[in-house]
Amino acid sequence: VQLVESGGGSVQAGGSLRLSCVASGYTLSRYCMAWFRQVPGKEREGVGVINAAGTITYRSDSMKDRFTIFRDTAKNTVYLQMNSLKPEDTAMYYCATRDRGTCGSNWYALSRWTYWGQGTQVTVS
Repeated sequence: VQLVESGGGSVQAGGSLRLSCVASGYTLSRYCMAWFRQVPGKEREGVGVINAAGTITYRSDSMKDRFTIFRDTAKNTVYLQMNSLKPEDTAMYYCATRDRGTCGSNWYALSRWTYWGQGTQVTVS
């Protein structure tokens, strides 16, 4: 299983970015997929998940209001659309997956995830 993120970059506050996570060797629509982010010196935090049924859960109301997780099964890709970006959204963003279709109520626990991408940097100024 290989996950590759892309789409990060530098953007001004209020702008938008769309991150992609492409899976190889893995049909991601069958499994729970997650987005996390991490600032240097801080713990990696969950952004949101999409399970095999297509149900989406976000870590916070702020993320729910500004971010959208969706997937394209034909492209075997999960996306994180981020709008109204703020400087505090600056972080390395990672996608992750595990060998289950459900995500669970404590999906934000790092130990739940088996596979990780290398991350893509998002900088908001």
